[in-house]
Amino acid sequence: MILFPAIDLKNGQCVRLEQGDMARATVFNLDPTAQACAFASQGFEYLHVVDLDGAFAGKPVNADAVERMLQAITIPVQLGGGIRDLRTVEAWLRKGIARVIIGTAAVRDPVLVKEAAKAFPGRVAVGLDARDGKVAVQGWAETSQVTVLEIAQRFEDAGVAAIIFTDIARDGLLKGLNLDATIALADSISIPVIASGGFASIEDVKALLAPRAKKLAGAISGRALYDGRLDPAQALALIRAARAAA
Repeated sequence: MILFPAIDLKNGQCVRLEQGDMARATVFNLDPTAQACAFASQGFEYLHVVDLDGAFAGKPVNADAVERMLQAITIPVQLGGGIRDLRTVEAWLRKGIARVIIGTAAVRDPVLVKEAAKAFPGRVAVGLDARDGKVAVQGWAETSQVTVLEIAQRFEDAGVAAIIFTDIARDGLLKGLNLDATIALADSISIPVIASGGFASIEDVKALLAPRAKKLAGAISGRALYDGRLDPAQALALIRAARAAA
């Protein structure tokens, strides 16, 4: 189980949104690079980054901020937001991103996901963000008519590295992960699933390490880390202990 600290980029700053609403953004750090370095120094193994402006624009917007982070840290970075074509996938991987996350295009252009996953094995993830069980696209501004499971099943044999499942209703609100829905998804597909949206406290870490969640590959935490509700040292110690006991 990997705990991914999240850096969401808006106007070059590190922010957190509430339920994906760009009008409800809280700035937590003016310097995303400093934040990335802080997470690396705390012992996190993998960083989750989203170009929020890029998700709405359909193309990378905060590329300079991402590239500065890549130059400053050595831990791997997974990146989503505005990745809608193979050229963008290739460009980010060439610049040092470990894994790209394709969201909107996974719904509208599943062939792109399959081509990218085939060309770059293990380096393409799919981001599925759900509102009332239906997948939202275009930076969560639009809700489609397809379910998370329907989209996920399209990529069962495509070589996708992971599905990142976000419950939009909980995102940024510290209500706790929607583990029931996330585990149900993980039990229905063979692709590793990462939980996102609502991570609130050390209780979420304990729940992720419980036997029923053993199929989950990890979880993403944002606001709980920035607000100090989740102690990185305590969380990572629990995860290390669980790995050692496995």
